[in-house]
Amino acid sequence: MKRILIFAALAGAFSFSAGAQSKHFTLGKWVEIQNAILKELSRSYVDSLEVGRIERSAVDAMLESLDPYTVYVPEEEQEDFQMMLTSTYGGVGAIIYKPDVNGNVIINEPYAGSPAAKAGLRCGDEVEAIDGESTHGMQSTEASEKMRGKPGTTVVLRVKKLRGETLDVPVVRQRIALPSIEYAGMLNEADGYILLTKFTDGVGQGIRDAYFKLKAQGMQRLVLDLRGNGGGLLTEAVNIVSLFVPKGSVVVTAKGRAAGTEMTYKTSSEPIDTEIPILVLVDSASASASEIVSGALQDYDRATIAGTRTYGKGLVQSIRPLPYSGQLKLTTAKYYTPSGRCVQAIDYSHRNEDGSVGHIPDSLTHAFTTAHGRTVRDGGGITPDHEVKAHKYSRLTYSVVWSGIVEQYALEYVRGHESIPALADFHFTDYEDFVAFAADKNFDYRSSARALFDEMKKQLAEDGLTEAMGGELEALEKSLDMDKASFLRLKQAEIVPFIEEEIAVRYYFQEAGIQVRLRYDGQLKHALELPSAV
Repeated sequence: MKRILIFAALAGAFSFSAGAQSKHFTLGKWVEIQNAILKELSRSYVDSLEVGRIERSAVDAMLESLDPYTVYVPEEEQEDFQMMLTSTYGGVGAIIYKPDVNGNVIINEPYAGSPAAKAGLRCGDEVEAIDGESTHGMQSTEASEKMRGKPGTTVVLRVKKLRGETLDVPVVRQRIALPSIEYAGMLNEADGYILLTKFTDGVGQGIRDAYFKLKAQGMQRLVLDLRGNGGGLLTEAVNIVSLFVPKGSVVVTAKGRAAGTEMTYKTSSEPIDTEIPILVLVDSASASASEIVSGALQDYDRATIAGTRTYGKGLVQSIRPLPYSGQLKLTTAKYYTPSGRCVQAIDYSHRNEDGSVGHIPDSLTHAFTTAHGRTVRDGGGITPDHEVKAHKYSRLTYSVVWSGIVEQYALEYVRGHESIPALADFHFTDYEDFVAFAADKNFDYRSSARALFDEMKKQLAEDGLTEAMGGELEALEKSLDMDKASFLRLKQAEIVPFIEEEIAVRYYFQEAGIQVRLRYDGQLKHALELPSAV
C-alpha cells in the first residue's frame, strides 16, 4: 500500500509538472512561430511593411478573441485611457463643432464654470485660429487636441464672436472634470432625482451630498437614474450601496481563476438612510457597476428596480503594467451579487441589436432569493421588478437627430435670438421654422416601411421579379411616398423635445438640457406611478 501511495504521489507530481511544462512549451512554441513569421515577412514580403501596425493588429485581434473588455493601451493612448477612467482632462472645457473641414471651429457647448465660459466664449462663437494656426483645413479632432494641454498653460484663440467682432481670447487651461452626477433635483414635492452617468472616483461622496441636498428640499423618495450608465469603479459602487444598507453588508463578490483572486466587498461605513424608498431606473445600457448597485439593492429588497433588463457585464477588469509604458486592461474575475447571482450574460458575444441580452430560457438560468424571499434569476443582467419600456422613436426622428440637423438648427436659433425665457417658461413653438430649415438639408428621411420597401425592391430585382410585379410595386411605392416637410410635420411631437433640449443647453448649460429631457420622459413618469416591489 505504501508503494502504491508513493507511486500515486509521484504520478501526480509528474502529471502537474508535465502540465506546467506543456503550458510553457505551447507558449514558447507560438512566440517562436510568431517571430519567425515576422522575420520572414520583413525579409521577403513584396511590399514594405509597417511592423508596428502589424504587431498592434495581431495583439488587438488576440485580445478581442477573449472578450470585448481586455485591451492593450500603448503609451501614446494613455491620456485618452485616463480620461475614460476618470472623466478628466486638461483643456478649455467646451464641446466644439466643425461642419466643414475648410470652415472655422464653432463653439457648440461650453461647460458651466469652465475656462471657456469664464473667458466669455459662447455657443456660436467661431474659432478662426488656435495659437496663431488657422483652423481652416483642420479636422475637428486635431482642433480639439490643440485646445487641450497641461492645466495652467494658456491657449490663445482667435474668435469671431457671434455678434460680429473678432478678437484674440487667451484661455487658461484647467483640469476639466466631466460630472458623473449630471443632475440632482426635485421632480415634484416628494420625489428627489439623481442622474448618475458613470462611476468615477469620489462619486459615492457626491451621491451622499446630493441626498442631503434633496432631503433638505423635502424628498420622501429617492429616484436613482442609472439608464445608460456603463459602469466604472467597483469601489464607488460599493460606496453608494453603503449609503442605504446596514454596515457590514456584502455588496459584491469577485471570483477569478487565479489563486487569491476571490474578494468580498462589504459596506464599511454607517448608512445615511435605511428607510427612504428608492426607485432605481435601468436599461439595456446599464452595465457593470450599475448592475452591482441595482443588483445589491434588489437582493436586499432595498429598492424597486424599474426599466428594462440591464446589459449583463459581470466581469471585473484589472490594469497591469507592460514594457514601454504600455498597460493591459484585462478581465480577471466575475462578480456576484449578495444573493449569489452572476449578472454576466451567458453568451456576451451574441446580443440584441440594442446591445441588450437576448432571451434566455429559465432552464438555462438559476433561481436565487432576495432578503424577503422574492425569486430573482441569473443568466444575463439584472431583470427589473417592473418592466417599463422607453418610447420607441421613428426612423425619421433618429435620422434628423443623429445627422446633426437638430444641432445645426440650435446654432442657427442662437444666432437669431439674444436670449430665451427662463427655463421653466421656455417652450419651443416655431416648428415651421425648423421644418423649413431641415427640409433644405440632406438626410435620410425615409420611414422604416419605405426603407424596407427599398430593400425588398433590390431583392426582387436580384430574383428577376421586378417586371412581373411592376404594377403592385408602383402602387405600394406611391402609397409609401411622403415628402420631407410632410414627414417632419407628422413627427413634430417626437422632434420638438430634442430641439427644445438643444436650445436650452446653449443658453443655460448642460443641466438645463436634462431638465427639459425630464419634461418628456414617459418612462420615468410611468415608473413613478408603479407600486413598490419591496
